[in-house]
Amino acid sequence: MSTLRRTLVAVCLLLLAALIFTPALQIVMRGVFNVPMSGAEELARYFLIALTLMGAAQVTREGGQIRMQEFQALLPAGLRFVLQVFIELCAVVMFGLMAVAAALSISQNLNNQTATLEMPYWLFMAPLLVGMALLTLESLLQLVRTVRQRRADDKQTTLA
Repeated sequence: MSTLRRTLVAVCLLLLAALIFTPALQIVMRGVFNVPMSGAEELARYFLIALTLMGAAQVTREGGQIRMQEFQALLPAGLRFVLQVFIELCAVVMFGLMAVAAALSISQNLNNQTATLEMPYWLFMAPLLVGMALLTLESLLQLVRTVRQRRADDKQTTLA
């Protein structure tokens, strides 16, 4: 799992670099050489979407998703445990269904491509499939951890 997580972080860093580099290159090409890059905005948007979807699993693993822990801390420990298990179970089901839907969509559109960039549809939808599959896996790991420890997570408030 640690190799997969390190690979995911590396991919996200590459996507972030591409997200920064693409508009910068567009500015240089247009401003200096007076030759705009066709599709640069769409490509930057793709990198942003891919970064968001692929990075969501790491954010979930690190506890960065909105949890409303202050509200949960007001609940009795038993109810908090049940609520946390329910939320994590819902996350597994929802992200799993989205991964299946993405896989079905890709399989039914293998010969199609996007209009502007003429990118193969499978490549365009791959971040959704991979991101949802990884979110399903991380949510399942959190659910298993919560059930094994038989108690809800402690409230953690980070002030910056």
